[in-house]
Amino acid sequence: MQDSGLRIHLAASATGGENANGAGAAAVLAAGIGCFVLGALAVLADKSTAVKNRMIFSRPTGPLSGVTTLAIAAWLLAWMVLHLCWRRKEIALGPALGAAFVLLALSLLLAFPPLADWL
Repeated sequence: MQDSGLRIHLAASATGGENANGAGAAAVLAAGIGCFVLGALAVLADKSTAVKNRMIFSRPTGPLSGVTTLAIAAWLLAWMVLHLCWRRKEIALGPALGAAFVLLALSLLLAFPPLADWL
């Protein structure tokens, strides 16, 4: 059987000789989700006094402490859920990688001060 397109096989499936790439796809997509949550929370904390005050987990650090803590929690939660769902599956990498890179690009745009000020 011949593969059409690029496939990256990262882990052997527990169900026979098939190769599964779901664990790797889960890690990449979760990273994109975590980056986007970081950017979105940073903008929200900058724009809203109520959100800013709720993001202060450590007074010396200010709202950055809550923004980064919640972004890391979102990344880990997304990684855990996606890994549990996809670990033994062969996932179409194109959509997963595409979504991760779109989320990363959006997070970079949110970190760009002129755009963040415009929002």
